[in-house]
Amino acid sequence: MTDIDPLLDPTGRIEPVRQAIVGGRSLWDDARARLFRNKAAVISMWILGVIVIIAVFGPMVWVNDYKEISDLRTIAPTIEGWHILGTDIQGRDLLARLMIGLRISLMVGVVATAVSLVIGVTWGATAGYLGGRIDNFMMRIVDVLYALPFIFFVILLLTVFERNIVLIFAAIGAIEWLTMARIVRGQTLAIKGKEFIEAARASGVSRRAIILRHILPNVIGPVAVYVTLTIPVVILAESFLSFLGLGVNEPLTSLGVLISEGAKTMGEKPWMLLAPALTMAVTLLCLNFIGDGLRDALDPKER
Repeated sequence: MTDIDPLLDPTGRIEPVRQAIVGGRSLWDDARARLFRNKAAVISMWILGVIVIIAVFGPMVWVNDYKEISDLRTIAPTIEGWHILGTDIQGRDLLARLMIGLRISLMVGVVATAVSLVIGVTWGATAGYLGGRIDNFMMRIVDVLYALPFIFFVILLLTVFERNIVLIFAAIGAIEWLTMARIVRGQTLAIKGKEFIEAARASGVSRRAIILRHILPNVIGPVAVYVTLTIPVVILAESFLSFLGLGVNEPLTSLGVLISEGAKTMGEKPWMLLAPALTMAVTLLCLNFIGDGLRDALDPKER
């Protein structure tokens, strides 16, 4: 293409247009632009970023340790001793425990979601692509696991083995992958008959390579959306277990443990419940807004 004479383009508008036409924009560029136009999602990302920074670095720099026991038991929020949110029944600083509890809850959400992502995507993509009897057999296993009550499965694991945070990760992730597998299987069934899959198969590409190079990259959109919506579900599941006394062991804590402890004294000392409950509500709202923004940005109908 020949250069454009500046005299014919005194406004300087033609050249940027020509460059845009030549360069083009990918689908991911369009999705990113739509995501950043979603004000709720952008604000939620900033707030969630601040929450993550507080959870990671807060316990390291705060003046009070979350394990330190004192005689100042269940005092109201005060500047004295930097007990800004007060103390619990054992005299431990509530702000320090809130930050470490936020860290544990986020860790459970991220790790358990990662476990469900790896198992669910692999299982669903394999079942959907192979089809036939293998697909039927693999999905019947999913149906059987779906029939088991979630809380019964977790209590069984925690009863047989000792209660620890790693087991909580495994127990929650071992349940949440079931929905992920169904979503990926459905997406795989929709695209495995496409022309590019047939071309790869005709050229001698192995099944494993087709799944890894062609199937999985094309299901990443729905999977990314579901991941952002799974993290809040996992955090709530861990909080529910902690509320029942099946969560993390002392001196560690989580948002669910803090809410459970605060609920016992909410009549006389409401601040012990309000702080962890408000923190959880804001975190879950941010994750849901980000998930909704990703869903809208990656919607093929909007491209």
